[in-house]
Amino acid sequence: MKNNLFDKKTLSYIHKEKTTVINEKNEVYYITFPKLDQYKTDMIHAFSTRLGGVSKNHFSSMNLSFTRGDDEELVRENHRLFANAIGYDEKKLVFSNQVHLTRFHKVTKEDAGKGIIKESDIVEIDGLVTDEVGIPLITFYADCVPLFFYDPGCHVIAMAHSGWRGTVHEIGAKMVAYMHSEYGSKPQDIICAIGPSICQSCYEVSEDVANEIYAVYGNDCGKEIIYPTGNQKYQLNLHQACLRTLLNAGISREHIDVTDLCTCCNSDFLFSHRKSNGKRGNLAGVMMLQKR
Repeated sequence: MKNNLFDKKTLSYIHKEKTTVINEKNEVYYITFPKLDQYKTDMIHAFSTRLGGVSKNHFSSMNLSFTRGDDEELVRENHRLFANAIGYDEKKLVFSNQVHLTRFHKVTKEDAGKGIIKESDIVEIDGLVTDEVGIPLITFYADCVPLFFYDPGCHVIAMAHSGWRGTVHEIGAKMVAYMHSEYGSKPQDIICAIGPSICQSCYEVSEDVANEIYAVYGNDCGKEIIYPTGNQKYQLNLHQACLRTLLNAGISREHIDVTDLCTCCNSDFLFSHRKSNGKRGNLAGVMMLQKR
């Protein structure tokens, strides 16, 4: 279903369904998720929008990436503004280095600042996880799916970047398994959010991608995940595919928020690679543990 964020009726629908919360502080607009908001005294989480930054032209205005060709000083100011709105120290951020694989990095205090104030040795990493308090993690998006994880029992946070490649390789399930092996997290205790990405109506894929999806989810997975439109083209629902993966990994459906907010439908509010033909900045997901 396509969603136009700027339509008042759609905004009412989003809040009514309680899957997505749109916040504003100091003219910085950002997104949170109700199931994770229940733990706001234990951890911080947020997903950025395009609004509230200082970047210009097609980076306008809250571009949080240093790799898109934007002015570095403007990106640093965007990070300062976003961090002030959310409530963390941007100089302690730990950046991912996403390449559509399913490799994770266990973040320690020694990683603080890697990617923003010092060179990072965290490479080819699509997921970050930590139990360290006060170290914010950041991952980047412009149509792919942001996955947020919090285990309140073990006090562990994680994020994973799930494009179609990460989705067919079940990155969400692999993160759940990683949290279990490294921290003892139990799937039934983990709270998740599946954040804004390109919707099924906007996401046409080729037959080779469709075949990989069917290989993972079965030929009878249903139109809610993928359906053919003719000429060897298919419409893929990354949100529903990621949801199926998390459920298969043992996460309770009652513990998962799934937004229906599309980056491509709302490209004035969210960066979309497909809508802009690659001429865009990057959105970001951030999480940080707090003392409790």
